[in-house]
Amino acid sequence: MPWESVIFQYDSTFDGFLCCVFESYVYKEFPTAFYSDEECCPISFYSVRSIITQYDHARRVLSGLRRHSPEVVSVLRRAFLTCMENKEACLYAFVHKVFKCGTDFMKNQSDEVYYPLVKAIRHLNGELEKLRGFIRFSDYNGTLGAEIEPKNCVLPLLRHHFCARYANESFFIYDRTHKKLLLHSRGRSCIVKTDSLQLTLPGEEELHYRTLWKRFYETVAIKERYNPRCQTTHMPKRYRSTMTEFLPVDYEKQQRQTATPTESPADALLPDAPGARSVPVIPAECAPSAPVSSP
Repeated sequence: MPWESVIFQYDSTFDGFLCCVFESYVYKEFPTAFYSDEECCPISFYSVRSIITQYDHARRVLSGLRRHSPEVVSVLRRAFLTCMENKEACLYAFVHKVFKCGTDFMKNQSDEVYYPLVKAIRHLNGELEKLRGFIRFSDYNGTLGAEIEPKNCVLPLLRHHFCARYANESFFIYDRTHKKLLLHSRGRSCIVKTDSLQLTLPGEEELHYRTLWKRFYETVAIKERYNPRCQTTHMPKRYRSTMTEFLPVDYEKQQRQTATPTESPADALLPDAPGARSVPVIPAECAPSAPVSSP
């Protein structure tokens, strides 16, 4: 009996995707497209199936993949965090081939199913390595804060690195691209969704340190060896929008003057502050410990 072609709509989580795989095999349905719950499915000749995330179904799929090879699960988790085009379709094709043919095809990185994942993960790893060095923290009333604009969803991978490095600090990292916020305090951390984040204006001491950092950056440069092409290779321009040395000292104040005020779902996490929203506070009940936070 041929499989029916359908459109899957799910909650955009990794477990939700695994549930799509589970439902596909149970009901003999082939996904022609994937959409998130926030997206509006276009008018199509194919029926739309809304997938409810059930963790026992997700675990069954993971167990089946792990029996083939633990490496399959690792590749799948990493690839799901990438910005790969038609990501879910590529991941589904990969899972389908693992169940059908085993893992021998993964020895050939040029395989037509495996190569898109290898390429996407390579791009993810490169961006992750750069952001480990390019993230710039500022002091907001005793809490360290930083913003990033990555192409891939790297926040879950950065989580373990910075939670281990700043284990005794309270800090947050806001991913502008994916609207996610990493919060860490007292050895515990969590990642929450938030549409926007408006920070308290930094104090005079923070502005002073920013000035010193910019002066250091300008001083160590050797004018005779100035090579913009080489600089762009090692420090791509798309990362500079969140790097202190390339921004005005009071860039939050300038953004505040030009931005339109908006309400944010993160208000529940942000205590009141005069003239602005303060830095986030981690709800202790929802925060898993940092050492087990990396995927």
